[in-house]
Amino acid sequence: MISLFDAIGILGVGLTLLAYLLLQAERLESRSRAYSALNLFGSVAILASLAFDFNLSAVLMEGCWAVISLYGLAKALLALRRAPPV
Repeated sequence: MISLFDAIGILGVGLTLLAYLLLQAERLESRSRAYSALNLFGSVAILASLAFDFNLSAVLMEGCWAVISLYGLAKALLALRRAPPV
């Protein structure tokens, strides 16, 4: 039977891969909030699963992925705030 932490990690992998698939299929833009959010939530879910079964290299990778995704999301949100009202 699959553990809760494994399920969370699998969900995270699915979100990250979905973001990449939608980017490649040109359904999302790399600067979009949705793309950054999918990557952020995916990496955080993977990090949560790694808290149960620690792997240093994977934690470093996903931690960096989360920080970069958070940066992209913040940048997209700031651009939205600066946009002139319609």
